[in-house]
Amino acid sequence: MPVDKTTVAKIARLARIYISDERQQVLATELNGILSWVDELNEVNTDNVEPLASVTGHSLPMREDVVTDGDRIDEVLANVPETTSGFFVVPKVVE
Repeated sequence: MPVDKTTVAKIARLARIYISDERQQVLATELNGILSWVDELNEVNTDNVEPLASVTGHSLPMREDVVTDGDRIDEVLANVPETTSGFFVVPKVVE
């Protein structure tokens, strides 16, 4: 289905954008070029091609999930101006 000025005007109205009359023909030509390119892609035979989740085909290397640093509550809380029960105290920001 070729795109003409009338179709471009209708698309612009639906999208609620203004496109001048002289720009409508330029856009119609550009849209027809895009649609012909999509038609070329549709001609490619993809019957025996499985859908891809990744173009690399590799899985990410896994590592063991181990805690390597922690139990430093006193050192962390030493850097704050006010604490209570092992937690940071911050000013209230929402009334």
